[in-house]
Amino acid sequence: MTSIASLTLDVADPEAARRFYAEAFGLDARLRVRAAEAPSSGFRGFTLSLVVAQPADVDLLFGAALAAGATALKPATKSLWGYGGTLQAPDGTIWKIATSAKKNTGPATKEFDQLVLLLGVADMAASKRFYVEHGLTVAKSFGRMYAEFAADADSTVKLGLYRRRALAKDAGVAPEGTGSHRLAIGGTTAAFTDPDGYAWETAVPASAAA
Repeated sequence: MTSIASLTLDVADPEAARRFYAEAFGLDARLRVRAAEAPSSGFRGFTLSLVVAQPADVDLLFGAALAAGATALKPATKSLWGYGGTLQAPDGTIWKIATSAKKNTGPATKEFDQLVLLLGVADMAASKRFYVEHGLTVAKSFGRMYAEFAADADSTVKLGLYRRRALAKDAGVAPEGTGSHRLAIGGTTAAFTDPDGYAWETAVPASAAA
């Protein structure tokens, strides 16, 4: 089964980005950064999410990210599905921090249960079919709105597809955007590019990554 081993963000200032992600989220080798000046404007088409255990964890991570230089797009609030909010990192990447829990059950921590990559797509049926043909298995599917793929034991990132306009609305930004996604997906597969221009690269060990 194809799985995601790491994600690489193209950023203007790698040192600043590494410092932000260490201070805000304490992320490890699953998230990498590299220097790139690829033209990009507006919505880059994807979001990253940290799924945590309780509302207090959302608040702790959200506050740490703001203190490290992030900008709030949607402040953390309660909703029918749980509690969460979205923000934009200094490098431009959009993050959602959320939990399905309604109440706290312990002290707040920066630990998270899942790192989720949501790709905004133009044609859900075509993109879902493409990924199935490339070795992924659909775990959940809601018509032409959303699809989620099963993750095996080696996968460190969960992958989902969302209609681009709906994903932008959920993030709190306009859907328009041009240029590079500024994202490379490190997978247990040969390199390829999907129908929406998201690039997959063969994952390399953390020690070999720049």
